[in-house]
Amino acid sequence: VQSARQLIAQGCKHCPNNEDVWLEAARLEKPANAKAVLAKAVKSLPHSVRLWIDAANRETDLQAKGRVLRKALEFIPNSVRLWKEAVSLEDETEARVMLSRAVECVPHSVEMWLALAKLSAYKDAQKVLNEARKHIPTSPVIWVTAAKLEETQGNEKMVELILTRAIDSLAANGVTPDRDMWLKQAEEAVERGDDWINRLDHHSSVVKTSPAEKTGFIKTCQAIIKVTIKVGVDEDVKGMKQNWIQDADAAINRNSIEVARAIYNNAVMHLKGKKGLWLRLAELETKYGNAESLDNVLQRAVTYCPHAEILWLMAAKQKWLRGDVASARRILAEAFSHSKESEAIHLAAVKLESENNEIQRSRLLLARARQQCNTPKVWMQSVQLEREQGLYQQALHLSEEGLKEHPSFAKMWMIGGQIHMEKSPPELAEATKFFERGLQKCPRSVPLWLCAVECEIKQQKYTKARSLLEKARLRNPGADLLWLKGVEVELLDGSERLSHHLMSKALQECPTSGILWAKAIELEPKQGQNAKSVDALKKCENDAHVIIAVAKLFWRDGKNAKARKWFNRAVTLNPRLGDAWGAYLAFELENGTSHEQREVIRKCVDAEPNQGLEWNKIVKKVANWRAKWAVKLKRFVEEAYPTEFNAKALNREVELLLQGEDPYAAMATAQEEAAAEKDELDVKDEGGVKMESFEPATSFSGARPGWCFKMGREAEKTVRRRVWCGRSPMKMDFEDFPDSNPPEKPELHS
Repeated sequence: VQSARQLIAQGCKHCPNNEDVWLEAARLEKPANAKAVLAKAVKSLPHSVRLWIDAANRETDLQAKGRVLRKALEFIPNSVRLWKEAVSLEDETEARVMLSRAVECVPHSVEMWLALAKLSAYKDAQKVLNEARKHIPTSPVIWVTAAKLEETQGNEKMVELILTRAIDSLAANGVTPDRDMWLKQAEEAVERGDDWINRLDHHSSVVKTSPAEKTGFIKTCQAIIKVTIKVGVDEDVKGMKQNWIQDADAAINRNSIEVARAIYNNAVMHLKGKKGLWLRLAELETKYGNAESLDNVLQRAVTYCPHAEILWLMAAKQKWLRGDVASARRILAEAFSHSKESEAIHLAAVKLESENNEIQRSRLLLARARQQCNTPKVWMQSVQLEREQGLYQQALHLSEEGLKEHPSFAKMWMIGGQIHMEKSPPELAEATKFFERGLQKCPRSVPLWLCAVECEIKQQKYTKARSLLEKARLRNPGADLLWLKGVEVELLDGSERLSHHLMSKALQECPTSGILWAKAIELEPKQGQNAKSVDALKKCENDAHVIIAVAKLFWRDGKNAKARKWFNRAVTLNPRLGDAWGAYLAFELENGTSHEQREVIRKCVDAEPNQGLEWNKIVKKVANWRAKWAVKLKRFVEEAYPTEFNAKALNREVELLLQGEDPYAAMATAQEEAAAEKDELDVKDEGGVKMESFEPATSFSGARPGWCFKMGREAEKTVRRRVWCGRSPMKMDFEDFPDSNPPEKPELHS
């Protein structure tokens, strides 16, 4: 190091005008000597900003550092960097004085003007910004700052006026409109702005931060977007819409929600009839806004797009979710006046009334819907309403009427047959005839064939079921569900060998069917299931049914970590598959913690599963139609996995979740109960006598009712240990005594 110092000293002698050499010399020297080196350096190069900054940074005392920077400014008064460093060290009063001098020395520096305006009172700040515009007429930042200043004073009208003048003034001074620059200014308006200027707030004791500064300058942001909404966009409507959507999406990706909201709000004012823009704005308010803002958007949307069904439905649903049924009815009634033949609006009105148990209203609405729009779905909902009420004859009458209007509607044939099967006692023969009539009209409907086969199975007519399946497979080649039902029929009839043979033919016909491979794994003997699962994964690696089958193998073998991983993969691949969620929850109920059980329930509720053969058999029962998703999941696991469901008592919070309670309310309830149980450890009531935690007395004052204790050090330790562990200090048994054998004669008892 000493040699380096000597060498660099020679360099300073030979190259006194090179600032890099002086800086290196100062770096190599000890701190005390470095100051002397830099003193020589600034004498040789008094106009070097880097040398002055380095000299100031080596001062530990703020006053000394300020003196160095002031001296530097005497030599270099036009250095913005030196002014910024010097101002940041001063208090508010001195900083304002220095900035007043700075804007005279460097009038081209926008930062200096903005900093001076920041530290000035409202009237003075206006004058400062006016002077700044005269010296720098091409800077949009000064105009934006003036708008922010007006917003802090609540002058919202002036905000838009200033920015409108800004566009004209900048254009007059030859500034080309830059859309990206203005969008950036809008985003920065919502944020706090320039970091260096914000640091001046720490030195300010007079200037108070306004509410607008705390929450962001939202009015300024909105005004910027409003006056520049057409800057740099295509002239045609399609291009204009695409540009605005792209800008809003980019703003959302940068988490600038206010900018995106402002873009959409101004876009829909220019293109009022574009349903897509209104939907995007409504989606934005749903995710990031509140109920009031969403209501406002939807009210404006239906005003400008009265024939957009989805907007009316969203507006009504929003009111309904908030419990305002009357407003929801009013909105749907208004929607009828614009779209009398809309199936979606009619069914939404019916659902609103039925969910509020207004059955007669629902009947009247459905009757009107059958007259005005007469669609298959309206007839189906009419039948389902009567079916839910247990009025099977009315439901069958409506289904017959509906089938006269829409004879090729397979679902109606299925519902009619199922109603016969649901009667008490079941009318299986009538159901069979109903399904046969339906198959003549809808021979390509696989679900209808399956319903007919299921009816034969309930009558234990397996030969007839096989015959129906043969016909169905001829009419619908490649339908894996028909092959699967055939395998199930053979198993129910006790023909295990035939079921294996039929499964082989099924896999040849449908080699990539995951549901068939899952059943094939189940049919294999235990020692061959692993090999079969490997074959299944080769054919359909990402099929949720196969993944569940593999997860069940790990579950059976006690490999819980792998089973959990595969169950999670299954519900990720197909989150709408109810069979996967049911198996996953059954596994967690047997092997998982309460936290893991809660997570499965919450994810299932979010997914709202509606697929799965076993799932739909249970969930689509009439009794489960109105149940919440968590309750549906519970009922499915109860029926499909009774052993696992009843293996151990449910955690209280999990039980609340499965009852359809709000998760956060369930957690709060569980925490309150845990706190109450903890409090009960200290005070208990036994035999009507209030008992408190035991505290040994210094002297014996007679026996107390309900207490049994032994005097002495070991007995005292025992009682304290019991109280600490949450056990009753009264219920002492022989295990608590220090000796392995019980004492023959306790010293004291009551």
